[in-house]
Amino acid sequence: MKLTNCVHHFFEQYLPRIKGYGPNTIKAYRDAFSLFLPFARDALAAPINSLQLEQLTPELIVDFLEWLEKERENGARTRNHRLAAIQSLAKMILYMHPEKRDVAVRILDIPQKRYHRNIIGFLYQDEILAVLDSVNLNSAQGFRDYTILNLLFDSGARASEVAALDLDYFDPQQKTLAILGKGGRFRMINLWPKTADLLRRYIEKYRATPHTLYRNRLFLNQRGKELTRHGIYRLCRKYLEKVLPPKRLKDLNPAHSFRHACAVNMLLAGYPISDIKNRLGHESIKSTMIYLHLDLSHRERIQKKFITHTQSLLNQDDKIDELINWENKEEILNWLDSL
Repeated sequence: MKLTNCVHHFFEQYLPRIKGYGPNTIKAYRDAFSLFLPFARDALAAPINSLQLEQLTPELIVDFLEWLEKERENGARTRNHRLAAIQSLAKMILYMHPEKRDVAVRILDIPQKRYHRNIIGFLYQDEILAVLDSVNLNSAQGFRDYTILNLLFDSGARASEVAALDLDYFDPQQKTLAILGKGGRFRMINLWPKTADLLRRYIEKYRATPHTLYRNRLFLNQRGKELTRHGIYRLCRKYLEKVLPPKRLKDLNPAHSFRHACAVNMLLAGYPISDIKNRLGHESIKSTMIYLHLDLSHRERIQKKFITHTQSLLNQDDKIDELINWENKEEILNWLDSL
């Protein structure tokens, strides 16, 4: 059996139709095989189209993994991701071609490489407040940014999930938000009153005029097109750099630090680990358990101040009052200009 036929079935049928994987996961797997197939061709001195499934041996795969580390200088985590892609192909072989069970089992027996996990880079509550306070609300873009930052922390959503939000995912009456996560799975979360008010005000007054193709997208850039996950990453980095020293920034993923901060805040507030798992959209409880290993100091003064912030409404927020005053000032100036 040709290896290329298996790879074709893997990407055309198994991943999207049987497993239901999303485009980002499929793209990551394609990157892995884009590297592995040329390596196998060179290692076996045979054209890619002539490679047989039986040639997919553990020895070949381990050599490929070592090549990734030595020649491409990939870390152990990237190495494990590439191995996971190949082992997913082995699972398909086990399912669709049981007569090749021996080949699949030998591949699945290849162990993942251990590595040192990075420290979870989360924002402390006083840092969150400082970041929010650094936003200039005297523009529609500033209000959008302020809304996104609040939403990232409240929801614990990934940057890609926030970028993919549509208008009808938000229910202002119930203060709920539907988030489309990994694997095409939706999760419904309740928002803080402050976050729900910000979203409602943003939609009604500050959302840019959308380009036709993006009329349903919640968050738009200045050109009316969808705000991408890379745009959200840059947005977060912009405001973090305003209030945090460079040494602190080294430990943080700009957008993901809000997600970690959401989990830590829920942990401090006494939520069970299952609630944190559901809010963050983790597929396995193991991913959520990492937060239990953190040594967290609970500062009561900051905690009380933060609870006041999250439960407040817009008409009780000093920064929103500043924006309203600025809007009134602009109206007066425009009127004077018209005289």
